[in-house]
Amino acid sequence: MKSAGRKSIIFRLTLLFASASTAVLLVLGLLIGNSVEHHFEVQDMEVLTGKLELTRHALEKVHSQSDLDALPQQLDDSLVGHHGLAVIVVAPSGQTLFVTSGAEFPQVLLARSPDMTNSGPIIWKSTDHIPLRGISAMVKTGIEGAKPAVVAVATDISKHEHFMSWFRFTLWSVVILAALMTGFLGWVAVRRGLAPLHAIKLEAAAITADRLHSRLATESIPIELVDLAETLNQMLARLEDSFRRLSDFSSDIAHELRTPVSNLLTQTQVMLLRVRTIDEYQDVLASNAEELERMAKMIADMLFLAKADNNLVVPNLEAVDLRAEAEGLASFYEAVAEENSVALTVDGSATVTGDRLMLRRAIGNLLSNAFGHTPRGGYVRIQIGKNEDRMATIQVENSGETISPEHLPRLFDRFYRADPSRKRLADGVGLGLALTRSIIQAHGGSVSVRSADGVTIFELQM
Repeated sequence: MKSAGRKSIIFRLTLLFASASTAVLLVLGLLIGNSVEHHFEVQDMEVLTGKLELTRHALEKVHSQSDLDALPQQLDDSLVGHHGLAVIVVAPSGQTLFVTSGAEFPQVLLARSPDMTNSGPIIWKSTDHIPLRGISAMVKTGIEGAKPAVVAVATDISKHEHFMSWFRFTLWSVVILAALMTGFLGWVAVRRGLAPLHAIKLEAAAITADRLHSRLATESIPIELVDLAETLNQMLARLEDSFRRLSDFSSDIAHELRTPVSNLLTQTQVMLLRVRTIDEYQDVLASNAEELERMAKMIADMLFLAKADNNLVVPNLEAVDLRAEAEGLASFYEAVAEENSVALTVDGSATVTGDRLMLRRAIGNLLSNAFGHTPRGGYVRIQIGKNEDRMATIQVENSGETISPEHLPRLFDRFYRADPSRKRLADGVGLGLALTRSIIQAHGGSVSVRSADGVTIFELQM
């Protein structure tokens, strides 16, 4: 079920792409608009400055009243052909010496000031709402002793304003359209870019319990998703292995429990067919007790392995003398060794930190396995020491048949037997080596086995 407040990756990336492109287009539009407007201002200033200099030149030639009277005509002649351009000349007394017909100038532009400079243009609107841009300056005349006059020049910028209005409208329309287009193209690009993820989803959805062997194809997906696909494939491999082990374990345990349960049921049914003597009942009960004891041991071992698989086995740590434990176990097997003429020796010593009972059980399982596969007249040797990494090692070596290499990797699996036709020891349930591996792994160690030339060596490292 999809959450209402949760946004998809496609939506987020599309929004991010559209926002980024819109921001870039907005900045670009502002820069272009300001550049065009500045260009028009520069053009207007060139015209205004030229006419101001022309007026200045005309005033400098005024040396008498007659020259002053002829000034308006000169200025009128100079403005012929310059539509939208206006000039005003104000004498020091405040009298307007010349003004273009219909022109209007703001008072701020005509204010007389000794330090008046042409620092920048002024924009205003006339009574007819015509936008104007103008500059002013104080200009000296050729009349000796006369104070400077104020000259102001203005130009009609309505065409520029109309153009800028149209330009801004067009520019922002293009920006909005471009933003929408980039958003759509971003959506298409993101959707196509995420298509391999959708393909991975479909492939993963097709993998079921009976198709755990299937793997996601990594050849046709983008390199950025290869690690994801490989991780999923590794997960599938682990699931397949766990599922296979669980299936094998279920089958094995059902097989192992079926035989003793069947024996118990058969014996009980036979005994109930007719009245038996007390001795007969006792024999059957003793036999049933042996089977029940074997089943109880199997169940206990299974529970231990289940805990080990879920990292629930917590060793009770203490200093453990491995030689003392090995010798204690060897004394227990002395009778079996003498009965079968098997030479049993213990060499070396080492001390580790671990659970004494658990480690004793692990070594005992290896000894039980060794005696179960050592022929009459053979030997079993326990070698204790340390390797080059300063880890304690225990090697249980026995003579006998060489184990084929294909069986070695699976010897520590539950209920696995390299030779199914071989009879186990009476108390064996096929979990000894699996228990040994779990115990050593709980201590942070490892187990290994090698077999060649009639000699098999199990090694524990911790």
